[in-house]
Amino acid sequence: MAVASTNSAHKSASTFGFASLIETVKTRIARYRVYRQTVNELSELSDRELADLGLHRSMIRRLAMQAAEEQFAR
Repeated sequence: MAVASTNSAHKSASTFGFASLIETVKTRIARYRVYRQTVNELSELSDRELADLGLHRSMIRRLAMQAAEEQFAR
């Protein structure tokens, strides 16, 4: 009987690991979507509009990464 309980414990642990993997993938996809949306929106702005915001075009990717990380750090 000890073998049966060991197998069921192993099965539930692997199921939890798979569920955790799925959640990680979902989070990464959602984070990437936020990143891409931010990059796209900021890239559409003119240099003048970016300057009005105190930004430079070279800052767009870094700011998008920060935005994505902040949204999912909560």
